[in-house]
Amino acid sequence: VQLQASGGGSVQAGGSLRLSCAASGRTFGSYNMDWLRQAPGKEREFVARISWTGVTTLYADSVKGRFTISRDNVRNTLYLQMNSLEPEDTADYYCAAARKWTTDTSGREYDYWGQGTLVTVSS
Repeated sequence: VQLQASGGGSVQAGGSLRLSCAASGRTFGSYNMDWLRQAPGKEREFVARISWTGVTTLYADSVKGRFTISRDNVRNTLYLQMNSLEPEDTADYYCAAARKWTTDTSGREYDYWGQGTLVTVSS
C-alpha cells in the first residue's frame, strides 16, 4: 500500500482544514489507519485512529471534539476533518497503516507510512 497525504495549508486560528490520504492498492480496506503529527522540535504524536471497517475510532485528548477521522474504502481514501484549529495544531501530518488493531497510542509499529502534509495555524 502506498499512501499520499494532501490537504495541508495555512489557516487562522478557529479555521478548518480537511486532510486526505489516498491509498494505492486493493488492500486499503484491510488496514487500520492512523493520523499522526510532528511539530517542529517535538516528537511525533498520535492524533486519531480508525478501524478497517470505519466503525471504531480513537482520538488524542488534545483533538477530541475538534477533529474527525473517517475513511472511504471504495475510494481508498482516509480523511481528517480538523475544526477549531489552534496554533498548537501546527505540524506535519502523516497517515499510516497497520494490520493490527490496538488502543495503544504510543510506540505503535506501522506497516506503511505516507509523506507529511504541513498544517500551519496562525493566531
